[in-house]
Amino acid sequence: MHLNNEFEPLIKTKIRTTPYHLNLLSDKERILAFHEAIKEKAKGTIYDIGAGCGILSILAAPHADFIYAVEIDHTVAKHAESNLKSFNNVLVINEDAKEFVFPEKADLIICEMLDTALIDEEQVPVINSIFKYLKKDGEIIPKKVLNGAEAIDMEREHICYEDNEANENPNYEVMSNFKIYSEIDFKNEIKENVEADLEFKISKKGSITGIKVTTFTLLTDNLICGPTPMLNPPLLIPTEKIKVDIGDIIKVKLIYKMGGGLDSIRTRIEKVSYRP
Repeated sequence: MHLNNEFEPLIKTKIRTTPYHLNLLSDKERILAFHEAIKEKAKGTIYDIGAGCGILSILAAPHADFIYAVEIDHTVAKHAESNLKSFNNVLVINEDAKEFVFPEKADLIICEMLDTALIDEEQVPVINSIFKYLKKDGEIIPKKVLNGAEAIDMEREHICYEDNEANENPNYEVMSNFKIYSEIDFKNEIKENVEADLEFKISKKGSITGIKVTTFTLLTDNLICGPTPMLNPPLLIPTEKIKVDIGDIIKVKLIYKMGGGLDSIRTRIEKVSYRP
């Protein structure tokens, strides 16, 4: 995948941005994946929700009739206005997308406010509030997310994201199988409160002190994006400590609210079944 010849130098020299959004731009895997999805799906009237500094609107503008780029942060919205001023088919709106009354329905909603398991971003509350503005045959990028988990022995005693360099020096040890526990389709009604009953078969002798949650993003039917440094890095969640042996089965209840933040996360080990 390659960015078009006009966009690559724009990133390097002309984009007004914040340090956080500069980090997003530096994550090329994330940008390239969204670029491919937008090229495939962009048409007609588009909402770019949580537009940030306007990067995805820049990618979508050549394919759209009109784009409503909605950004709640005043400073970031000003950067977006500057970055998008050369496009006469983009309107930057500095408002809360959940409260804004759109004057027309969308052919496509782009909502990139992604976070692992959709916990620490308002993607689900926003999509739930604006879904009524999507045309019957309209589409949403991303299309779905898949959430999975595995039991781990982790060093830290608090919730944290996996370090970018964890593949080389992980601060945890995987102790079980990996299991997909939920699939979120953005075109169906989404319940924000999650209670997942997770069951793991232990593959190593030792201790379980947490779970690792990993999210995979289906941008379109044909394009899936795994975790990247700035797109859904795996989330390490501590549990009560429990000793285990190979073949043991443990059950963990995972509770959180999508859009409710990391403070909404609760875990409880409900049962341990030992090998016969």
